[in-house]
Amino acid sequence: MPRLRTAVRIMLGFFLVFAGVSHLTFARKDFRAQVPEFVPLDVDTTVALSGAAEIALGTALVTAPHHRLMGWLTAGFFAAVFPGNVSQWRNHRDAFGLDTDRKRLLRLPFQAVLITVALWSSRTD
Repeated sequence: MPRLRTAVRIMLGFFLVFAGVSHLTFARKDFRAQVPEFVPLDVDTTVALSGAAEIALGTALVTAPHHRLMGWLTAGFFAAVFPGNVSQWRNHRDAFGLDTDRKRLLRLPFQAVLITVALWSSRTD
């Protein structure tokens, strides 16, 4: 089981790095659709900062010796960006192929899966 957890943690790390790079490049417009109105920063700044955070977290999941801490930080990040997913659904914003309220609503539980994967894959026992 430790090998499987390590493999999943590394895959999650690479996924986060890819997502972070996409924030800063080709998917910037889609990520703008997720920024809730209550965020006090400019939308582009928010997208850039969250992309940088994803790159840092993904890199740390792959390389840092303190995997458990990185897993908790990653889970916290996934929880922190959840309001953006809710905002996209509530404000009927199309992005990432989520072009109906049903699709946007069905996506919401996936955040819990990401949180669970981050915590499970970073366990050291």
